[in-house]
This record gives sequence, C-alpha cells and structure tokens, in this order.
Amino acid sequence: MPQRLPPVLSRFDLPQAELHAARLDGEVYAVDDCFSPVDEIDRRDLRARSLSALFAPRLIAEQRTAAWVLGVLARPPAQHQFCADIAARVRPTGVARITVREVVIDESDLFECAGLTVTTPLRTVVDLARFSRSFGEEELRIAGALMLLDEFGVPECVAMLDRRRNLPGKRMALDRIAAAAAYSQPPETLYTS
Repeated sequence: MPQRLPPVLSRFDLPQAELHAARLDGEVYAVDDCFSPVDEIDRRDLRARSLSALFAPRLIAEQRTAAWVLGVLARPPAQHQFCADIAARVRPTGVARITVREVVIDESDLFECAGLTVTTPLRTVVDLARFSRSFGEEELRIAGALMLLDEFGVPECVAMLDRRRNLPGKRMALDRIAAAAAYSQPPETLYTS
C-alpha cells in the first residue's frame, strides 16, 4: 500500500530541488514556501502549517499574514508580518521575508490553527487600520472581508481600541475602520425568474 504524503511538505521533509521537481511534475502545489499534494484542498490549516513549519512557535501571524491564513488574501504577502508578545523575548529571525514587532497582546486576541498562533479577525482589522502605511482599496477590502468573515463591525473595533488608554494611531484607525465597514456588506444577490 503506498504511503500518503503529509499535507504540507517543507525543506525539512525533502530537499528543495525535489519539492520543485514534484511541483513541475504536477504532484504538489506551492503553499507559500512549502508544498502540498495536489489532492489537498487549499484551506486555512494548510496555510498555517506552511508557516509553522518554517518559523519559531513564539511568533504570532498578524496583519496581512493573518489575513492570508484566514483565507481573505489569495496569495501570501511578499513580506510576512509577525508579532511576539513583549514578554516572550523573541530574537530577530534574520529572515529577509518577515517583519517581527513586539506587542502587548491579550490571549483573547489570538487563536491557534495547526500549530500557528494567529491574531483574531478583529485584532487583525484593528492592527491593519493602525499600522498600515497606506489604507487604500486593497486594505479596505481586506478589512471588510475580515469583518464579514467573523461577523463584527465598527462597535467591536471601537471597544477593542478603547481597552487601552493613550493608544497611538487611534483616531486614524477609527476613520479607516469606518471606511472599511462599507466593504463588510455581503454582495447583493440577483434573483432572476
């Protein structure tokens, strides 16, 4: 009986050359820097496994990386965004494709997915609104899709921002979140007879 491949393969499972050859042969597809067999459906836990296979367990996927894991972004960001609890004492990774911020974070702002800690959709929206350099059409769509995914709106975002006093970027974040709320409406359904 043939042995089944694991759902996510990294450079720790097989040499990169073999993984890329398998991709060219149509046996696996890329999931960021890892690969999955073609009979695996792209889903949240595969995206999370691809990151947990390569990055330290103390790192928390946030902002665009969290949006990708949650399925809101079709492709992984060019530069992954992670954070770490300020008490975790994480050292810089030395990997060029990621940024790591030290943050104060509550357990309620996190969830675990296939060995990866990820910020909740609510925390992700608030962080995107506070820390994105620009907040254009793409960021509005991402934030709106996250609001729709987890069924929350502006009041929940305001409550999260109000939990901390003297929070930098709060007013700008509120304006951005209010604009993104228009993108959190389900698309209109057209009925034809």
